[in-house]
Amino acid sequence: MTESVLERLTRVHPDMEIWWDSSPLVFQSWVKKMVDAAPPAKQAVLEEQLNRIYVVNDPAQSLVRGCTTNPPLSLTAVKSDLSTWNEWVDDLIRSNGNLSRYEYFWLTYKEVIRRGAEMMLPIWKASGGRFGYISGQLDPRLITESEKMIEMAKEIRAISPNVMIKVPASTQGVDVVRALTAMAIPTNVTTCFTLPQIWAVANAAKEGVAIAEKNKVDLGKWRAVITMMIGRLTEHPVLDQQAARRGITLSWSDKHWLGIYIFRKAFKLLKENALPSKMLACSMRDGPLVGGKYHFWDVEKIAGDIVYTMPPYVLEPLFQKCEDLTFREEILNDDVPPKVLRKMSKIPFVLQSWDENGMEVDQFNLHPSTIATADAFSQASAGLEAYVGERMAVVKK
Repeated sequence: MTESVLERLTRVHPDMEIWWDSSPLVFQSWVKKMVDAAPPAKQAVLEEQLNRIYVVNDPAQSLVRGCTTNPPLSLTAVKSDLSTWNEWVDDLIRSNGNLSRYEYFWLTYKEVIRRGAEMMLPIWKASGGRFGYISGQLDPRLITESEKMIEMAKEIRAISPNVMIKVPASTQGVDVVRALTAMAIPTNVTTCFTLPQIWAVANAAKEGVAIAEKNKVDLGKWRAVITMMIGRLTEHPVLDQQAARRGITLSWSDKHWLGIYIFRKAFKLLKENALPSKMLACSMRDGPLVGGKYHFWDVEKIAGDIVYTMPPYVLEPLFQKCEDLTFREEILNDDVPPKVLRKMSKIPFVLQSWDENGMEVDQFNLHPSTIATADAFSQASAGLEAYVGERMAVVKK
C-alpha cells in the first residue's frame, strides 16, 4: 500500500479530521474522473488511494470522518444525476399534488441530505457518534429569521442522528447556535470569516452547553465545529480596495498569511478559553511554488488538532501537485512575517476581521464576505427551487 499525501497529513495529530466537502453522492464519480485523467502508470495507485478516502463497501474504514455540504453542492449533486432525480421529484409531485414549489424544494433538499447521511451513518455508528456527521445547511435565504431557522434545524436534524446543522454566523445565527446547543443539536457554523464571528458563536455554544446541563439534556452525541471560510475572506475585493486607498499593494503571500494568522489566532482563542467548539478550515487555495516544489500553505500552516473539509478543488492539487509534501504541526507557530502584519494593521477590513472585538454582533450581516457568500448560497437554493418548478411544469402538462 502506498501512503497518500492525505494520510501523511493526518499523522500530524491524532485528533485531526478530514471531511469530504461535497455531497457523498458524487464521490464515486469524482474518483473515476480523477483516475481517468491520471497518467496510465499512476492510475492503479491513485485509485487505491482515493478509494481509501471513502470506502464504499465498508464506510467505517474510511479516512474521512465527516462531510460538509451546502446549497451549491446539493444543486450540483442533483444536476450530476438528473435522470435519477427527475424520476424521484416527479414521483414526489404526483404523490403530493397540493404542495407549493417551496415545499417540493424543501422535501427534495432534505432527500439530498438524507441520502448523504445514509452513506456516512456507518462511520457515526462505529465511532459511537463522535464522527460520521454530515452537515445540513439551513436555507441561506432565512439567515435573519431566528425562529424559522430553529424550526428548520429541528426538521433537518430529524432526518438522521448523524446530521449536524449548518448555521450561519449572522447576527441572528449566534442566538440559533445557543438555542440548538441547548437542545443537544450538533452545529457547524458557516458563512463565517472573522474572529469576532468565531468568538461570538463559540461563546454561544458554551452558553448552550450550560443550559443543556442545567436542564439535564444528554450531550453525549453533541459536538460543534466552526468553519472559517479562509479564501472567501482573503479574496474579497474590499481587501484590495482598502489597501490601494492607503498606497498598499498586497501580494498573494500577504493574503494567505492573513488567512493563516486569523485561523491560528481563532484556534488559540478557543483552546485558551476552553470553548467546546472545534475549528474547521474550508475555502483553502493551493500554492505557492517555492524552490521548484509546489506547496499548499493553507493546509500546511494550520496543520494540527483541527478539521479540514476538502472539496475536489482542494483534493485535486493535493494529489496531483503535492504528492511529495511532508507535514508537521504548525497550528501553534508564530512565524507570520512582521512586515505582513504591519501592512495589514493599516486596513480597516483586516482590523475588523482579526480582533475578537473588531465587530459587534449586530454588524455581522453587513460584513462584505457575509453578504457575498450568503448571496451565492441563496442563488443556489433558488436554483434548486427553480429546478423543482421545472419538474412541476413537466408533471402537470
